[in-house]
Amino acid sequence: MKRKLGAEDLFKINSVSNPQISPNGEEAVFIRTEIDEKDNKYYAHLFHIQLATGTISQWTYGKERISSPNWSPDGQSVAFLSNRDEKNQLYIINKNGGEAKKVTTLDSGVNSFLWDPSNGKIWISSKIKSGKTFTDKVEKEDKPLPKAYVVDGMKYKMDGIDGAGLVPQDSYSQIAVLNLNDESIDQFTTGEYQHSLQAISPDGKKLVVGVNRADNLDYVFKSPLLLIDVETKEETTIVDQNGYYGGAAFSFDGKYIAYAGSDHSYKNATHGNIYIYDVEGKTTVSLTDGIDSPVGDYAVADTQQGISSPAVVWTAANELYFQLSTMGDVRLYYATLDGAIYPASPEGEHIYDYAVTKDGKFALIAVSNPTFPGELFNYEIAAGERKQLTHFNEEFLKEVELVQPSDISYEVSDGNTVYGWLMKPAGFEEGKKYPLIVEIHGGPHTMYANSFFHELQLLAAKGYGVLYVNPRGSHGYSQAFVDAVRGDYGGGDYTDIMAGLDYAISQNDWIDTERLGVTGGSYGGFMTNWIVGHTNRFKAAVTQRSISNWISFFGVSDIGYYFTDWQIGADMQDPEKLWNHSPLKYAKNIETPLLILHSEKDFRCPIEQAEQLYITLKSMNKQVEFVRFPDNNHNLSRTGTPNLRIERLNQIVQWFEKYI
Repeated sequence: MKRKLGAEDLFKINSVSNPQISPNGEEAVFIRTEIDEKDNKYYAHLFHIQLATGTISQWTYGKERISSPNWSPDGQSVAFLSNRDEKNQLYIINKNGGEAKKVTTLDSGVNSFLWDPSNGKIWISSKIKSGKTFTDKVEKEDKPLPKAYVVDGMKYKMDGIDGAGLVPQDSYSQIAVLNLNDESIDQFTTGEYQHSLQAISPDGKKLVVGVNRADNLDYVFKSPLLLIDVETKEETTIVDQNGYYGGAAFSFDGKYIAYAGSDHSYKNATHGNIYIYDVEGKTTVSLTDGIDSPVGDYAVADTQQGISSPAVVWTAANELYFQLSTMGDVRLYYATLDGAIYPASPEGEHIYDYAVTKDGKFALIAVSNPTFPGELFNYEIAAGERKQLTHFNEEFLKEVELVQPSDISYEVSDGNTVYGWLMKPAGFEEGKKYPLIVEIHGGPHTMYANSFFHELQLLAAKGYGVLYVNPRGSHGYSQAFVDAVRGDYGGGDYTDIMAGLDYAISQNDWIDTERLGVTGGSYGGFMTNWIVGHTNRFKAAVTQRSISNWISFFGVSDIGYYFTDWQIGADMQDPEKLWNHSPLKYAKNIETPLLILHSEKDFRCPIEQAEQLYITLKSMNKQVEFVRFPDNNHNLSRTGTPNLRIERLNQIVQWFEKYI
């Protein structure tokens, strides 16, 4: 008999990602990430697999995180990044065995790299100080004194950066070429700009580089892509318009460059597309304009680690593959240059990483679904047949009872249909009544998906039903649907969620309407705050990394000064509108016992948002508690310090057990 899932089972779940197929199409490498409970750290190791036999061998074993594996053009070795010496440096390992060789010792480490087709060079990007070169050494101070940080721009901090979240000053990402014969480095880009290394042509003569050379980036929201001649450094602009573009890849014949991106029509709610640039004709077409769903993976989950799936993959026949988020799935899609587009994988799952053979016959896909954390499969695309290659989560699946959610859909007041899922409690018995928790995702422009979610399974294991839906603002549906939340936070999105609750209750007599809970993080935390300020239907609530006050959020969040305008439709020239959309305004109405969870180093939704809400409610003698998590950022629930992720889950469960 299987046991119920626990919070600590997070330590038993492995993440399988980064499949990379060798040039001969007969073997591949991938990464397995695990959480070491004793060391309280994430470790990621490189594995090799023979595709014909399925034989798997582990190539790295250290206490490190491997990332970005990439085969050499001759297929004899694999380069990868490793933090085994603190900073990410570049290593190369021969496929026939032996230790990996460290080939860079850069002060800031290596951000990214690309093999040159010649096989004897690797293009790298790294941060270097203004006025310095790749070969200059930074002198270490024995006892460095604290230094003032002079702020003269608005994009000066960022969530996820160590310390105070301040963006390093006078440091720029530059591109260079590493010569493997003598390990010398020749710098390629210059200037005080951030360069991203995108793609290299099959003949090695042209690079695609991302760089924005605007003098003031405060209100610049674009990522231009340039095609640069390696020898002459002559530049040709591929795209230079408002929006975000990247993930460039050359076709095998070098005639085309595919890339992903979205314009700024709906700000950060704009659907992503695949674009094709004709190198000779210097023209661009949007390949996916006819699809009213976004290109890319917008699913939220909490067990997949280190994912870096390609934006688009070419075959030798100039066919393309890419991910599409659609109707609660993330599927692999196929396209041709003449506009034929159709799904290449089934419904009901989340393909969170992938690689495709040069001939387009097979793909390696990393697949998850609500009761399957994820493994690697060899997928024969035309036949639709797949073979599971890895079994790292097999013991976990044999041991633990998991709940299969049921799809639900319901019509809301404006005629739209909202989709979601309902999980019964583990060990469900007919005739019994059970409490229900409503979970709300962040973003808001992300989506719940047919993917494994440990937190949701944990609540079900603790005896709760779980309702999670994709209200307006969620990705995976139409452009109009994802845009509908902008300027209307707390309006139609609120009614969508409450209508979902009403629908679930009407269809399931096991739901105890006197024992309801609600929780969510980021935008889901905002919505939790909003809900308890507008209804007393819930017996308990847990708000996580939330927004409570749009007025202060405008100035303290790393994205506040523009995100507020994009989402609420107002800035500090209209504080009344910001206040009307702020849950803090409605604090006096809150009667639901509220637990506030927040990370100390969250610079996306800074902890002062939680502090304001807590002190306000406490001053009103409301039932409220506040838990602060040290040394963690906005991503605590997904990539945070392992023991604190467990503590967070336990806090949520204990609060609901206490009040529901």
